[in-house]
Amino acid sequence: MFPVLLVVMTVTAPVNAAASASPVTALPVGVGTAVLALWCYVGLVRWLEHRSATELVLAEAASGLGRGALLGFGLFTVTILLIAALGGYRVTGWGSFDGLLITLGLMSCVAVVEELLFRGVLFRLLEEKLGTWGSIGCSGLVFGLVHVVNPDFTLWGALAIAVEAGFMLGAAYAATRSLWLPIGLHLAWNVSLAGIYGTGAGGTDVGTGSLIAGGMNGSNPLFGGSSGPEAGPLAVLLCGALTVVLLLLAKRRGRLYRRGEAPTTR
Repeated sequence: MFPVLLVVMTVTAPVNAAASASPVTALPVGVGTAVLALWCYVGLVRWLEHRSATELVLAEAASGLGRGALLGFGLFTVTILLIAALGGYRVTGWGSFDGLLITLGLMSCVAVVEELLFRGVLFRLLEEKLGTWGSIGCSGLVFGLVHVVNPDFTLWGALAIAVEAGFMLGAAYAATRSLWLPIGLHLAWNVSLAGIYGTGAGGTDVGTGSLIAGGMNGSNPLFGGSSGPEAGPLAVLLCGALTVVLLLLAKRRGRLYRRGEAPTTR
């Protein structure tokens, strides 16, 4: 499953980049490639695991994506407001609504494919061998460290992504046993970062436009330095707090498994 979805990610990335000149092409192509990735995942689960993909129940899509989107937007909004209050971010003008739509299209595919890869496949496989805690830790670190190859990203930035995003998104899956919440959370965070507040980031998750034109104090490590606000300690603390809440919810629901107790993928 992992190699096939890597191929899907490799193929869809240039397709979305080619469509990013206009929202008329970027949005439908981004959503379309995201749907294609979901279809591939559901087919692989049925073929290789001989089961239906209960982690992608269509009836739960709207509520899961909606809750995730509210959490992702709220988290990043609080983060950027705190950074602004400390002098690390300023609004320099207005961007464009077209830019927001283009970024939304690009991020739709990015969020879906990355969640299928890292939570849908890697997390579930590791959970069988390591239990939930080990899976959250290992899959989160892998998720963070792959960002170190992105332009301007530092090792600290990659580790921050591992803690604030990798651990948090793994906890979101553990608490719900659904991919819809982490997809919505991931998508809204990325769109807020690159498509609404125009902060940019070091790496390929940056879209081509934003609703607000913003400027960051990129030299201060308190605000993330060259890796952007998501590499700053404020983002790590806020996302870490949500991770704790999600883990407590998973524990209350009996969804934290020891090694060998997790539902098998075969």
